[in-house]
Amino acid sequence: MVTPYIPTLIGIMSSLFSLLPDLLPMIMPSEVHITKASDLEAQRSGKDAAMIRQGAVIGKSDRMCATVMIAKPHCSSAVHHHGEQETIIFAARGKGMQHELSAGDFAFVPPWTEHQEINETDEDVVWVLIRSGPEPVVVWLTGWGGDEAKAD
Repeated sequence: MVTPYIPTLIGIMSSLFSLLPDLLPMIMPSEVHITKASDLEAQRSGKDAAMIRQGAVIGKSDRMCATVMIAKPHCSSAVHHHGEQETIIFAARGKGMQHELSAGDFAFVPPWTEHQEINETDEDVVWVLIRSGPEPVVVWLTGWGGDEAKAD
């Protein structure tokens, strides 16, 4: 025979489990992670490359990551997309991109959207990229609407 308290206890436990994602940050110790500008590491290509990508916050969250990209004067990236990741771009310095961004502007790049970074000026352009994944995904293409290309 099941006592009348068992279904009530199961209901209470079920309610608590649904609150677990909200309660865990309050229970589990956490800390703010700081990445100093001097500690940014190149993800792809060296410091002499035309497009320098630096990991800022990588692998600290399963939902988002951040990188800094520096585009040297008169250069462009290959056409690419970021797979399933959404991307927010903040133009920190300079003017550029496929769609012109000036310092202080934001751009949102939906998943699978082909685009290209372009710097046609005489100065470095700096963008801060926030993506919806733990690590940045970049799928290089052979051109607009082209096949996947080997990363350079």
